[in-house]
Amino acid sequence: MFTSLYFWLFFAFVLIIYSIIYRKNPLRNAFLFFMSLFFYYKSGGYFFTLLVFSTLVDYTAGLLIYKSSTKFKKKLFLSISIITNLSLLGYFKYAYFFTDIFNQAFHSDFQVINNLALWTNNLTGSEFSISQIILPVGISFFTFQTISYSVDVYREKLKPVRSIIDFGFYVSFFPQLVAGPIVRAAEFMPQLYQKFRLTKQEFGHAVFLILNGLVKKMMISDYISINYVDRIFEAPSSFTGFENLMAVYGYSIQIYCDFSGYTDIAIGVALLLGFRLPINFNSPYKAVNITDFWHRWHISLSTWLRDYLYIPLGGSKKGKTRTTINIMITMLLGGLWHGANLRFVIWGGLHGLGLVIHKLWVKINTSLNKYYNPRISKNLFIHFISVFLTFNLVSFAWIFFRAENMESAKAMITQIVENFQLELIPIMITSYYKIFVVIFIGLLIHWLPSSFKENLRGIFIKSHIAVKIVIVIVIVFFLFQAKSAEIQPFIYFQF
Repeated sequence: MFTSLYFWLFFAFVLIIYSIIYRKNPLRNAFLFFMSLFFYYKSGGYFFTLLVFSTLVDYTAGLLIYKSSTKFKKKLFLSISIITNLSLLGYFKYAYFFTDIFNQAFHSDFQVINNLALWTNNLTGSEFSISQIILPVGISFFTFQTISYSVDVYREKLKPVRSIIDFGFYVSFFPQLVAGPIVRAAEFMPQLYQKFRLTKQEFGHAVFLILNGLVKKMMISDYISINYVDRIFEAPSSFTGFENLMAVYGYSIQIYCDFSGYTDIAIGVALLLGFRLPINFNSPYKAVNITDFWHRWHISLSTWLRDYLYIPLGGSKKGKTRTTINIMITMLLGGLWHGANLRFVIWGGLHGLGLVIHKLWVKINTSLNKYYNPRISKNLFIHFISVFLTFNLVSFAWIFFRAENMESAKAMITQIVENFQLELIPIMITSYYKIFVVIFIGLLIHWLPSSFKENLRGIFIKSHIAVKIVIVIVIVFFLFQAKSAEIQPFIYFQF
């Protein structure tokens, strides 16, 4: 937990040892690999064996794919890698989902058993419950990461890693292990063999990102969540339509600050260790259409789905009908990736439908492209309307993403449509003014011009080290004051 004191004590220990060995790449990589395994063990307990297993499978698969002399053998080993990873993901994430579907379809009564817990109990004499499957932390991220490695070796985009330690380090690197960004081996592996480098500017950038991420998470996301959003989503029928609508907008900024905050911290921590992780967010609520949104939101996942699912399905090269089908399949599976529930499938389907409609809209009249391309659009009114509509469409889809169940989602929509109670808005604004101010500030900061935020970052980076220390102390003080009684987990930990 990046918001926990224990993590920063752990990271301080890592930095102390790292400062001694960072010039010796093999020793540095081995140290970070074992510290990453320790980190995952403390995060996920015995599930760290799954991480080790996945690492061994894909390390071996990469070597076998590369050494195979025939296309058939290459495909065979690639298939073993993909099937093994998806089977692990499917068992731990979708066992209940598919068992329920099967039971309902065939009126059977199969029960899910946690075989890993059963085997662990038999081997170690432990007493883990075998009646419930717990989702291992980060499994959705590291399985996609290792699949991309095997596929890229098969496509001859990179050569396999020779050292199991180096490959294990790539898979388990602790800053991004449990919630991304999903890192491609082609981007990360070359860094393992480069000399450590960290300029003063990069150091300032790393500290800025860490502080930025902590502020997003603890002062905006957690505050909105605990004091407002969670209460409304737990019982939407108990609140007016206006309160429900504000909860939807609140969740929109909450999930952004939560997930992008994690990513900022992960990138900053990795940079202090000399490793560069890819950008994962680019002001997504500035998007002028759904396509633009997915170029800005969870970029590592959207590009992964594009390169390893959408394009292999045929992409947009096999006619309009196939393109539509490919988009919907990709987004429906992207929704299912987030969770084994119909709500996530609907969320993915809404985004898929938005992508299809936008693609058709552009093709109907290519002259309209200028209104939907942020680089060339000069009509401020059209730009504002585009951003407004896109933000509201994305926010509407978040209802299904966040709701406790389908009944809750329906209740929230019903309240917004049928029970808005306009006459009570002044009273509600007065009652919730602190929360609404934080929501407004969060959205305002998000919508500030990129140039303004870049200038602010540049001022911090160029400031004297003494100024940086004072700023860090002040922000940490305010973070401590704003901290909730219980540490709030990052939203994407559940995926």
